[in-house]
Amino acid sequence: MLDLQKIRADFPILSQKVNGKPLVYFDNGATSQKPQVVIDAIAQYYQEINANIHRGVHTLSQLATDAYEVSRGKIQNHINAKHAHEVIFTSGTTHGINAVANGFASLLKVGDEVLVSALEHHSNIVPWQMLCERTGATLKVIPMNEKGELIQSEYDKLLSDKTKIVTVNHISNALGTINPIKEMIAKAHQVGAAVLIDGAQATPHLKPDVQDLDCDFYVFSGHKICGPTGTGILYGKEDWLRKLPPYQGGGEMIATVSFEKTTYADLPHKFEAGTPNIAGGIVLGTAVDYLNSIGFDNIAQYEHELLAYATEKLSAIDGLKIYGTAEQKTSVISFNIEGIHPYDIGTIIDKLGIAVRTGHHCAQPIMDYFKIPGTIRASFAFYNTKEEIDVMVEAVKKAKMMLS
Repeated sequence: MLDLQKIRADFPILSQKVNGKPLVYFDNGATSQKPQVVIDAIAQYYQEINANIHRGVHTLSQLATDAYEVSRGKIQNHINAKHAHEVIFTSGTTHGINAVANGFASLLKVGDEVLVSALEHHSNIVPWQMLCERTGATLKVIPMNEKGELIQSEYDKLLSDKTKIVTVNHISNALGTINPIKEMIAKAHQVGAAVLIDGAQATPHLKPDVQDLDCDFYVFSGHKICGPTGTGILYGKEDWLRKLPPYQGGGEMIATVSFEKTTYADLPHKFEAGTPNIAGGIVLGTAVDYLNSIGFDNIAQYEHELLAYATEKLSAIDGLKIYGTAEQKTSVISFNIEGIHPYDIGTIIDKLGIAVRTGHHCAQPIMDYFKIPGTIRASFAFYNTKEEIDVMVEAVKKAKMMLS
């Protein structure tokens, strides 16, 4: 059982007012809020051990390096990676996907196929389109049904020995659908394809076990799991990371440099060119510690309660339609009210202190499927309450009345 009062007190932003009303923050799918322990850890780094990491013999550099590598170890344990050097620090999920897609440019040829799903965020579509344009490979799409679930029988038909990589999100950012990725990974491996899982929307709600999933790559962002912006993780199986070329050239990712030939550093440094976001990397470990102190089983159970409660309350509003009704779903509700543009509702309820996301949620193909311009998305976190949901429901009713 979560101590909600205590948890909410950890997040200073939750006590502020927006437009004269108490903030109701339901845009957690876009970014999470930060607990005081994370905010303090950022300041502490800059106040006490700010120095460039690796290669420095002086004390501050060694302290910063140690803290950075301790954080890498925390992430390794959190996702159950086999080796710490399989954990690559990035600037976020988009960076991680692009690093892998760029690497596959050296492996693909005309006639090869890349499978993406109809549920993907643009950042897990566009890099693969660019890859196919560069290599002559073909992009194929795993279709979805009315509930917002991927059609597994169609996925089975698409898989062949031409399939070189399958890329799919663990959880849909627009609809909240939890995809059956373990089964999908196993099927892809049967035809010799690699699998990248976009875990940006999953990691706030669950602990991925990358060895149990047996995925080849798993990417996620720090800012969605109570960590700083501009941080993220690319997990890759060691064999794959050795096979792929570096994404960027520069300092840190080299072993030796001469004008005749440059040799690359070993993992993980091969994929970490330049001075990284040192404070961000260290504090990402702090954020993971914080979430684990609350417990992901507790988080999942409570967020499921919030989802069920909000679904019931919103469904009672006449003319309201929820998009994404998968059997397996996390705490995201995308909805519209018949005849009213989502942007108009979002604008009105913002005046009442409620933060939701309106638009296509960087998932235009999903909106095209439903033939809508976008939705209102309320995404809940473990620090939200049923009372806040009540406030949102009343605000939506008020907006509906004003706009009808």
